[in-house]
Amino acid sequence: MTSTADNTLHAERYRVVASRDARFDGQFVTAVHSTGIYCRPSCPARTPRASGVTFFRTSAAAHLAGYRACKRCLPEATPGSPEWDLREDVAGRAMRLVLDGVVEREGVPGLAARVGYSQRQLGRIMTTELGAGPKALSRAHRAQTARALLTSSDLSVADVAFAAGFASVRQFNDTIREVFAVTPSQLRARRVLRPVEDGWLHVHLPARAPFDAQGLLDWHALHALAGLEQVERDDTGRVTSYGRLVDLPGGPARFTASASATRTAGPAAGRTGIDLRVRLTTLSDLPTLVARVRSLFDLDADPEAVDAVLAAVPELAPAVARVPGIRLPGHADADEVLFRTLIGQQVSVAAARTAQTRLVAALGAPVPDDLVPGGRLFPTAAVIAEHGREVLRGPAARVDTIIRVAEALAVGTLVVDAGQSLDELRGGLLAVKGIGPWTADYVALRVRHHPDVFLHSDLAVRNGAQELGLPGAARELSVRSEQVAPWRSYLTMHCWRPIVDRAAAVAETSARAAAAAAQRS
Repeated sequence: MTSTADNTLHAERYRVVASRDARFDGQFVTAVHSTGIYCRPSCPARTPRASGVTFFRTSAAAHLAGYRACKRCLPEATPGSPEWDLREDVAGRAMRLVLDGVVEREGVPGLAARVGYSQRQLGRIMTTELGAGPKALSRAHRAQTARALLTSSDLSVADVAFAAGFASVRQFNDTIREVFAVTPSQLRARRVLRPVEDGWLHVHLPARAPFDAQGLLDWHALHALAGLEQVERDDTGRVTSYGRLVDLPGGPARFTASASATRTAGPAAGRTGIDLRVRLTTLSDLPTLVARVRSLFDLDADPEAVDAVLAAVPELAPAVARVPGIRLPGHADADEVLFRTLIGQQVSVAAARTAQTRLVAALGAPVPDDLVPGGRLFPTAAVIAEHGREVLRGPAARVDTIIRVAEALAVGTLVVDAGQSLDELRGGLLAVKGIGPWTADYVALRVRHHPDVFLHSDLAVRNGAQELGLPGAARELSVRSEQVAPWRSYLTMHCWRPIVDRAAAVAETSARAAAAAAQRS
């Protein structure tokens, strides 16, 4: 027997499918009873009767119910659901960790321990809320990664199997046939060919349009640290790609991200997102790296929902029209974000970058030259706890706080990761002497990727708000921000945007001048 709420939800989702609304791709799938397949909401196939479909929140739930992925619309080739950033419950927290590869690395016991539940309790919660347990959700995630690699990389089929996290080629073959009803070779036939660059693995990461890729490229370039991060520019000085080194479970890796080139024909026509080039120590680290890049560029956001709420405020409408699809800068390493935040407090971006670069140069572990010649990883908490005082400069209270945080992270009494609820993350940070609300909220925006954090006490945010026509006083600005809940993090980005744009313009001018000087010499 179905409830009135279930019938209402079914009717709402059916209207989305009938209109082929691509905004909802990745947020649920439509299983068609007569064909035994499931599709994305925007599938161009004829819309079935409302009584002939079942909607599932995850593809894993559709797999368990005996459905196979549609070969026409490829429902696995969509951005992820923005639901996982919004949800604060156990299922949402666990899903974020599943996407980061925790089940592959630590198993279901490790996942359960991370969220503080028994394996049995966690399985029951996730099955009730998402239609599938941790193992099935992890398996579906591996299948999605494998599909992306088969259709966008030059890896051999065997390498794809292990890069996607499968234990054997046989397990990989069986899963692909079961999920997609085709062989890996048949999926590979859909590949979009790209020029091969020796040593680089190519992966396309989709995003919902509109997507302000340039804004995030400029943001990350503004904060880039020599030796750790790499920025490429064109002849005009405009940032064309951002890359960095990342310490993954299997060893160091490097990626370079650029906005997807617009195509007007062929299988990649009209695609939006990030084109990723990757070098890994261990292929099985790829799903974890992809999850972190998706967070770094906020690829699973629902920009139309965000922009609709922000644009309803008259003062914000011009900013939204000027920069549609603004995104949040996420993180590649949670501990690193916390350290860089503490080091950069109450100083300019340039001064913070100098101090952070000095820390990396002095304490960061070197990487092989084939990744980045002379490159270094950001130092671990344990290394900073032991040697940080030898390198860190500035007020003694700030240095004491950084060392205190490093020691707590190193022994595990402080945990900072995307699997925490907002309250849990903020509470843990505020319990550390020397960490205040601004730091806790900023880290929550970056690490937890929470969409509803507004930094009303931040001077740059207040100045940017005034440029947009909003109040500049912290208390009044905080009250006004409630108009755009639950998307206040995106309001924060709009307030910061004028500063980022001015800094990017200065950097572009400097880059052009340097290039001209190099040509003259």
